[in-house]
Amino acid sequence: MRGLTTFAWLACVLYSTIPAFWLLIHPRAEYWRSRRQSPYRILLPLWVGMWIAIAALTAPWRGISLYQKRWPWIPAALLFGAGLLLYKLSHAHFTLQQLGGLPELLPSHRQQRLITTGIRARLRHPVYLAHLCEMLAWSSGTGLAACWALTAFAIISGAIMIKMEDRELEKRFGEQYRAYQSDVPALVPKVKL
Repeated sequence: MRGLTTFAWLACVLYSTIPAFWLLIHPRAEYWRSRRQSPYRILLPLWVGMWIAIAALTAPWRGISLYQKRWPWIPAALLFGAGLLLYKLSHAHFTLQQLGGLPELLPSHRQQRLITTGIRARLRHPVYLAHLCEMLAWSSGTGLAACWALTAFAIISGAIMIKMEDRELEKRFGEQYRAYQSDVPALVPKVKL
């Protein structure tokens, strides 16, 4: 069980830094595109530094459980499944380059297509919702205080990051994105009856 809780904590450390990583990018997308060298030479080491910092900050609490029950693994399994399904659906009509932010960062990848079909017809940010599902799964399943704290941090930083990403996408796609944004919710899927 200790190995599982350590893995859960490390997974939440990684997931919790994803919004912070993108907060380095979206407000300064034009700056990163203007650089001659790949911005990933700077951004990836910064992201790894975030992992180390967050792990160091939360390590003292990684063994504290808010509860130790088996039944929370039932909703956790559903959340894992929902996250994996969202990842799969997110990849349809969306290239790995787009998922990695290359059009936003590299001038040589100027593929500027707004994808509004598939899962993105129901929610604008399915990958972020998938990340959240995975974090909630690890948090609810293990009951670790550190996982719940990291999930809360990811929700707060993710909300800020989504606002910044929406602004950056609106700047890139203009009225087309504004219409999409007004019709399709950010994270809560639009259900068609």
